[in-house]
Amino acid sequence: MDHNSKQFFPGSHVMIYLLVAIAVYVFVWFSSPFFGNYNETNSSPSNFPGIGVKDELELALREASMPNRTVIIAVINKAYVERSVNEEATMLDLFLESFWVGENTRSLLEHLLLVAVDQTAYERCQFQRLHCYRLVTEGVDFAGEKVYMSQDFINMMWRRTLFLLEILKRGYNFIFTDIDVMWLRNPFLRLSPLKEADLEISVDTFNDDPRPENKYINTGFYYIRSNSKTISLFHTWYSQKNNSTGKKEQDVLQDLIRGGLLQKLDLKVKFLETRYFSGFCQDSKDITAVTTMHANCCRNSKAKFRDLTTALRDWKQFKAAVFQHPEIIDRIGLDFKWTPHTECLNSWQ
Repeated sequence: MDHNSKQFFPGSHVMIYLLVAIAVYVFVWFSSPFFGNYNETNSSPSNFPGIGVKDELELALREASMPNRTVIIAVINKAYVERSVNEEATMLDLFLESFWVGENTRSLLEHLLLVAVDQTAYERCQFQRLHCYRLVTEGVDFAGEKVYMSQDFINMMWRRTLFLLEILKRGYNFIFTDIDVMWLRNPFLRLSPLKEADLEISVDTFNDDPRPENKYINTGFYYIRSNSKTISLFHTWYSQKNNSTGKKEQDVLQDLIRGGLLQKLDLKVKFLETRYFSGFCQDSKDITAVTTMHANCCRNSKAKFRDLTTALRDWKQFKAAVFQHPEIIDRIGLDFKWTPHTECLNSWQ
């Protein structure tokens, strides 16, 4: 029995070689960089040409970018994404709804990059399945509401400016939009074609004076093209941060414009008419042309939210009336009036 037990069955050598070959194959396959969890390997930044493993910003920009390297950027924090006890929606909800009920705006969400300055905002963005980027600032808490012209508000505006400079340096054009801007129509249809302007920026009130020093800019909505001139503009702008105590970044840019910086840099700038790019400071009188509605001239988020909710309702009512009677759209437009922005007016008292 012992002697026989040491005998191999016919073909046993072949079986052993086959098993060894299978084992080696499995080992090599599982060790291969082509095998593994898709989310951890195939979707990592290192799989995109020219992107380093840790360059999450470049990955986010490429995913949101249009073919011409243009993105839409908005900054969010916890105060914009969490519902209060007495409200049924958030500022972010209103912002996104405007893309839904606007004209030719839904597809633009594919190119919106939400920049979250705290973890709660980032998680809410991911929950909405949007393009998201987490902007980390060590030792600073940007989560709560930043009341207009408070020091926290000013600090957050400067951090935003530095971040947007980085995007320009990477060669991306962008529309920057505050979350309290309702997108009622596609703004790209109102911007200059053929790259006629380096910067197209909204204003609080519009006048016919062609001199840039007499325009009252608003950095809550603008379109900028990436080139050496606009990068120099942002470099100069941000360099004034420590010499502008008590001023927000918009005031500093206004001072630079009045000081002739646009002419010095040979920047071509277009100031957007409030007929199209409207706001609470100066309502558009033409509902058939208005493109955006900004809750400017308003001190706190609560007032902005309530008056924007009302403005969005006004827009929906206009669209419903036009849908029922398209043949009299001109008359409907002439009769239309925005509901007064009472909450924002009272926010200054």
